[in-house]
Formats: sequence, structure tokens, C-alpha cells
Amino acid sequence: MRGQVIGKNMAHGYAGDYARQPDMIVDTHPLGGAAAVQFGTPLVYDSNGNVTAFGADSTAADFVGIASREFKSATSYLSQSAGEYRSNEAVSVFKRGCINVLCKVGAPKLGGKVYVRIVANETIPTGVVGGFEAAADEGKTVELTNCQWRGEKDANGVAEIRILSCNRA
Repeated sequence: MRGQVIGKNMAHGYAGDYARQPDMIVDTHPLGGAAAVQFGTPLVYDSNGNVTAFGADSTAADFVGIASREFKSATSYLSQSAGEYRSNEAVSVFKRGCINVLCKVGAPKLGGKVYVRIVANETIPTGVVGGFEAAADEGKTVELTNCQWRGEKDANGVAEIRILSCNRA
């Protein structure tokens, strides 16, 4: 009989999953705009007080939180890592605590800076506007000063972020 060993590195789970309790604040806001928002997406308020995806015009001061899968599950049985909110749906907005997200660029480290891409860069094909990154790209990323990485990303590109404090009500 062959022995089994538990590895010392475990996968983080899926983007949008909370990672630790109880120090977390999650609010619900309607999704504005016509575009769907995937779990684990950074969010900002629009002019009507709805949340929308962090985009090219967003700043660190605009950051509200991250779309979490607190109450909604994946939209496809065969793809449990993917899920989204659609226009006018109630979005669980993770505003403080630890949550898993996809890290598109860089190698996150414990206590490291968290960036969100606001401008595409042809030389970094994995960097997408609105995506989380662990490396600065001058003029093309924004540092979220109220966030830190909680360690390395797993084989699926999922890493844990700690939102230290609520940025906006």
C-alpha cells in the first residue's frame, strides 16, 4: 500500500471566494452598466451609486471593493471557477478582509503592493484592463494603497488579497 502525503502548498480556490473570516465586510449594491462583471473583479461606483468594473478612468480613490461569490454561485456546472453578475443584479461587494482574485501579472508576495491595470500594454499580453497585478507598469497601473497580497499565487493564478480598510462607504 502506497502512502499518501498532504502537500504543503494548497490551491487558493476560485476568484471571488472569501479566504478568511471573521474580519470581513460585504455589502450589496446593484450592478450598473450593460457589461457583466466576473467574480473577483475590482469595482467602483458609477454616477448613480451602482457598482461597475474598475476601468481606464478609475483611480485608487474610486476603488469600492471586489465582486465576491458570497451568495451567488457559478453560472455553469462544468466551469465552477467562472461566475458573473449581470446588469441590474445585486452584487456582493467585498469591502474589507481577505478574498481570492486572479493575479494576471507578476509574482505576489506577502505584504506586497496590489495594482490594477487601467491601460493595456502590448508587451504584457496577460495584463487586462481591470485585472489585478503584483507588478507596477508606470502610467498603466494604479496601486490600491488599502490592499496587500497575502502570499504567492497558485498554479491557477489565484492569489489572496487583504483589503485593509474600507475605501468608500
